[in-house]
Amino acid sequence: MKQINAEIVAVGTELLLGQIPNTNAQWISQKLALYGINVHFHSVVGDNLTRVHDQFSQAANRANVIIVTGGLGPTEDDLTREAFQQLSGLNIMEHKPSMDNISQYFDKQQKTMTPNNKKQARVFEGATVLENKVGMAPGMILTHDNKVWVFLPGVPKEMKQLFSDDVLPYIQGLSGETTVIESTMLQFIGIGEAQLEYELKDIIAAQTNPTIAPLAQIEGVAIRLTAKANTINQARELIAETQLKIVDKVGPYLYGIDDETIEQKISQLLKEQGKTVAAAESLTGGLFTDRLIGVEGASRVCPGGIVCYDTTVKEKLLHVPAHITKNSGVISEECADSLATNIRSLLGTSIGISFTGVAGPEIVEGHPVGTVYIGIDDGSGNKQIEKFLFHGDRQSIRKKAVWKGYELLFNNLK
Repeated sequence: MKQINAEIVAVGTELLLGQIPNTNAQWISQKLALYGINVHFHSVVGDNLTRVHDQFSQAANRANVIIVTGGLGPTEDDLTREAFQQLSGLNIMEHKPSMDNISQYFDKQQKTMTPNNKKQARVFEGATVLENKVGMAPGMILTHDNKVWVFLPGVPKEMKQLFSDDVLPYIQGLSGETTVIESTMLQFIGIGEAQLEYELKDIIAAQTNPTIAPLAQIEGVAIRLTAKANTINQARELIAETQLKIVDKVGPYLYGIDDETIEQKISQLLKEQGKTVAAAESLTGGLFTDRLIGVEGASRVCPGGIVCYDTTVKEKLLHVPAHITKNSGVISEECADSLATNIRSLLGTSIGISFTGVAGPEIVEGHPVGTVYIGIDDGSGNKQIEKFLFHGDRQSIRKKAVWKGYELLFNNLK
């Protein structure tokens, strides 16, 4: 078998109800993609014998490797074995090494094993049984009607151990595939998806390997570079060449690679420049500071911040002059300016940043919902006060304000 078309079937009503996400399928697909193995379908089916059987039958009609997660536990609603037995007619038997493993687990825990736990040791006759080193139910690999079936527990840590130790090497052996696929995400801020694609139109038009895919995200935009090669190092070299071309075009907007966050980048820039920052947060209520102090080593760049939601706090704690709050209002350029300057002075930081505005649901001081002022004072005498009008509900407006604050700070520091 050279060409592998895989399908991942997740069994469990809890997945359909949204009680837990189907992270197993995502993880398995990522691992298979690294070795150029196609995954054409993900499917989820609840704990119902007829529906599981039907889903298995559909998967067998469109894939030659079917990877099933879940439904191997001890309870009555764990029906993976029963459904596949109906489909295949194969006998089920108790696997003594697995049964011994289950018994030893209960002995070590000094617990009485209920009879239904024996169900977890049941395997298909002729299957290759995979040792579960972190749980109880073993995995299985077997061939039926020229299709390879892989059965794995649904518990992620158990699934990952079995897949990494046994399943992936087996599938690689089937395919004889030496091609690997490597992907890198380039993270951008301050540029929209349409503009990003326009700036890179020549590079995108000429793409072959790696491929270039602009992606809109909740925050910012990204480009996924995906390369195929004989080795990971070769794939990474191809990605690096294209990445350099992209950076040459839109480098000022690039803040991170793969999972790097904007707050990590800000923390890095502050450390490199020996600077610190503090935020006065009215509208955002501490969201900006919370993200920054979530970064390791944040105490070196952020000594603290002040949530100044009420006007009295702005005046008494952050010394915003009363004439500003009365004449210009708390939602104003003047108030944002005063907050940024005073938080920098009070906490002794290099940079002060402020957030004030209307998150909704009502108009405040005549300003429509979504009006936001962000101020930055970096002590150089050049202050930056920007006004924005964001759309969305209350929480969305607050999050957009924080993201925009990070964008302004990123541009200031770089």
